[in-house]
Amino acid sequence: MARYVVSPLAEQDIEAIGDYIEQDNPHRALTFIAQLRSQCDKITFSPKACRLRPELGENIRSFAYGNYVIFFQDGLTGICIVRVLHGAMDIEAKFSEGQQ
Repeated sequence: MARYVVSPLAEQDIEAIGDYIEQDNPHRALTFIAQLRSQCDKITFSPKACRLRPELGENIRSFAYGNYVIFFQDGLTGICIVRVLHGAMDIEAKFSEGQQ
């Protein structure tokens, strides 16, 4: 099993997701973020099974969880979670923002 790290931008995404959910349900915000991180662990077992997203960058793959999509790079040293975004967002625009 490979290891994973979370990029600073993905950490911001996760924090924003938690803050949004917390407005209505603080307890659910905590449990959802824990489940989201658990999904990141699961990705490491078979990252190649996840969808390749060449339009977003080199070696970028995605894994849907609920209404959110976890985007990661599968590299030689392990997995790097690069973004965690709501599926209804303009994903390509969000990736462009993060590269500026």
